Amino acid sequence: MVSQTLKYAYFPGCVAQGACRELYQSTQALTQALGIELIELKKAACCGSGTFKEDSQLLEDTVNARNIALAEALNLPLLTHCSTCQGVIGHVNERLKDCQNSNPTYVEQVNGLLKKENCSPYQGSTEVQHLLYALVKDYGLAEITNRVTRKLTNLKCAAFYGCYLLRGQKTMLLDDPFQPEAMENVFLAVGATPIYYRGRTQCCGWPLASYATTESFKMAGMHIQEALANGADCLVTPCPLCHLNLDSRQPEVEKVIGQKLGLPVLHLPQLIALALGISPQELGLDRHIVSTKPVLEKLGI
Repeated sequence: MVSQTLKYAYFPGCVAQGACRELYQSTQALTQALGIELIELKKAACCGSGTFKEDSQLLEDTVNARNIALAEALNLPLLTHCSTCQGVIGHVNERLKDCQNSNPTYVEQVNGLLKKENCSPYQGSTEVQHLLYALVKDYGLAEITNRVTRKLTNLKCAAFYGCYLLRGQKTMLLDDPFQPEAMENVFLAVGATPIYYRGRTQCCGWPLASYATTESFKMAGMHIQEALANGADCLVTPCPLCHLNLDSRQPEVEKVIGQKLGLPVLHLPQLIALALGISPQELGLDRHIVSTKPVLEKLGI
């Protein structure tokens, strides 16, 4: 059993509060079922998803120093279920911690801007963590298995890690960025079968979608085709932006590649919560563009 209540400063990000509301919903359901306490950072700002630095590195660092400082004020690690947010905020945290020794004037500049807006200063006293690794490292796979009431037997799950989760940070790497196993180990913990395929650690194509839509959809289509060819019943992703390109835009992807796909794409907390006996309705599985009914039927739900 987990010896004490795990508590985090929760950064839900933008997409989970909008287009992927089911991620917000399922994260709440999962953490409550596991007894993990989330204190939501309601005053936090969008991390910028890597776009702020295109205009100004100082802008990205200042906005996210403020986000980190909100967690520091609670003396808690910052937790997010969005791998893009984790990558961006985590990388800012690493850079500013390094600058405290190598370029303290820069940190003073960031904190000076925060002070002008009556914000708490960045201290470099906490860490930025993704829900996946909080579950694997802090909570423990054995304890998750102990909580399973509905084993996901015979469900073949293909992980889609995406870019930021594996390569967004240097010092907080908790998995092999080219041969990761954390997601697959979670699948095994809940009784599912991991499916390996080439594209599981590659980009979903989302960053290209606004200016090279056809190429973006071809990338997404290639990954979905590979997962299907390897026998996957569903994709599971820790990133809502990946989910948008792989699920919400799958009908458009099908038109671009000229092939019917129909592969359900689940958020990571949805999959785990299903194994804990939480209802599909409570997890927002009816909100997906690609129907999740084949997954539920295979599980006898």
